[in-house]
Amino acid sequence: MSKKPLTVAGKVLIGIIIVVALLWVLFPFYWAFLNSIKKPADTFQATWIPFLQFTPTLEHWAAELAIPEIRRALLNSTIISMGSATLAVLLGTLAAYALARFRFRRIDNGSLTTWFISQRVMPPVLFVIPFFLLMRQLGLLDSVWALILLNATFTLPFPVIILSQMFRELPLELEDAALVDGASRFQAFTRIALPLVAPGLVATWIICLAFSWNEFLFALSLTSKSAIPMPVIIAGAEHTRGVQFWFVGVRVLLTMLPPTILALMAQRYIVRGLTLGAVKG
Repeated sequence: MSKKPLTVAGKVLIGIIIVVALLWVLFPFYWAFLNSIKKPADTFQATWIPFLQFTPTLEHWAAELAIPEIRRALLNSTIISMGSATLAVLLGTLAAYALARFRFRRIDNGSLTTWFISQRVMPPVLFVIPFFLLMRQLGLLDSVWALILLNATFTLPFPVIILSQMFRELPLELEDAALVDGASRFQAFTRIALPLVAPGLVATWIICLAFSWNEFLFALSLTSKSAIPMPVIIAGAEHTRGVQFWFVGVRVLLTMLPPTILALMAQRYIVRGLTLGAVKG
């Protein structure tokens, strides 16, 4: 059945939708960049074009990067996000493979999957006080380890759901052949299944990293000095005279650029990973 070509009106409508979507996505970058190079007096004026309407400056960048707390927050965000993403993918891959290849009796696979999903459905604010008391009891308050464990817990559903579907799409005969040749179940998992879903592992890891990088509630509740990440630093740009938008712009860009650059570098792996098994021949 042949598809009808798009009319001129349809092409124009699609073009408008694309332009609106691009403006929606890119405007925060533009706003942050503008405020980061404006002087405080220019921030509260309707000036949008550098060099024509105002003289740009890099003094805010130099001032922010010279603050030890900013550099420590960037390091903390990197450690927390990468650590929690790695832990979530490591545990989630094992759980996903088990859900895809085995059938449980006391608690069926569907109930286990629902339990994993419930960790994303329930509001995280419900767990702030219990986790605060638990981390205080363990001596992990104001520690990156506490945020790594919590972020890994709440991002665990992503690798479980995404990778379990990918494992189900793999031909079972490949692993059966490895078992017949003398390989153990773990060897069939590590040498056959894992390499075939490698793009999915990369995509899932980046998704978990992005959610951990942006996490604010637990970071605000469980840190006070040493383990503060960038989202809390952004919220701390309020001054007695109001919000210092020039510093907010610098901190927003410092927070947005690392995961954005990483996602762009691994874009082809993300696309391959999220579409793995979506189309069958």
